[in-house]
Order: sequence, then structure tokens, then C-alpha cells
Amino acid sequence: MSHAITHGAQAELWQALVHEAGARARTPLDDTRESYLVFVLLRYQRDDTLLARTQALEWLEAQARVGSIRTDALRDVGDRCLLIAGLFPQLAVRRHVQGDYFINLGRGAYFEVAQASRNAYATLFEQLAYSYQDLVRTLRALRRAPELTLPAWPAPVH
Repeated sequence: MSHAITHGAQAELWQALVHEAGARARTPLDDTRESYLVFVLLRYQRDDTLLARTQALEWLEAQARVGSIRTDALRDVGDRCLLIAGLFPQLAVRRHVQGDYFINLGRGAYFEVAQASRNAYATLFEQLAYSYQDLVRTLRALRRAPELTLPAWPAPVH
């Protein structure tokens, strides 16, 4: 592990880890996608309900909302599915769903955010949706990093 990763603010640490993971996965991310992935990791690193949530129900609840509340709820589903698919892929097995379940659900949520948004926000989420698999690969490479200890999220509820 490089010296830069052991010192600095949390955002700097996550950014260095994500950058190195992208290189290891041979899917280096551009600054926009790398920054967004760091944002998601920072936002959810202390979420003790991440694995207990049922993302399909969260997606259905988002569909019943309107405007920015709907868009934010869909973004949250996409973000959580991204983390689960990348950092906790075994959850699909435990939940008896196909391995790409969380990838497809999360990608679809990001596409919906892009369709419901305007301008730069729409462009960002369209780009994130199209490169969802690259983001997942980066997180899986990050997960395999020997120098990383992931937060101790609780076991998933079945």
C-alpha cells in the first residue's frame, strides 16, 4: 500500500483506494466516475442497514413518488445496489437471486434517474448507468485489496 493511502482525510483515502482498484481491475475510471464512487462510499460507509434493506421494495416505493423525491430515491437504490454488487456479491446467493440481480436493478435505477433529470445530472447518471459494470468491477477489486478492511455491516436479513 502506498504511503498516500495511509495518511489523509477519509475522502482522500477512499479516492486513492478507488483509483488503485480501478487500475488493478484494468478498468480505470475517469475523474467523474471515480469521484462519484468515492462519494457513494463515503455516504454509506456507516450505514448499518445497507444489507438489511430489500432493494426491490425500495425501488417500488420510489416509483410511487414524484419529482426530486422520486429521483433521489432511485439514486439511492442505484447506489446501494452498486455497493452490494461490488462489495457484497455473496448477498445475491443468500437472497436466492441471480448474480447480476443487483447490477441490473441498480443500472435500471440510474437510467431512470437520467431520464427524469435534466442537463448535467442526467448526463452523469446516464454515464454511470452505461458504465455500471466497470464501477462494480472497481469495487470488487477494492474489496480484494489486502490493505482494506471494510466496515462491519451487519449480516443481511432474509
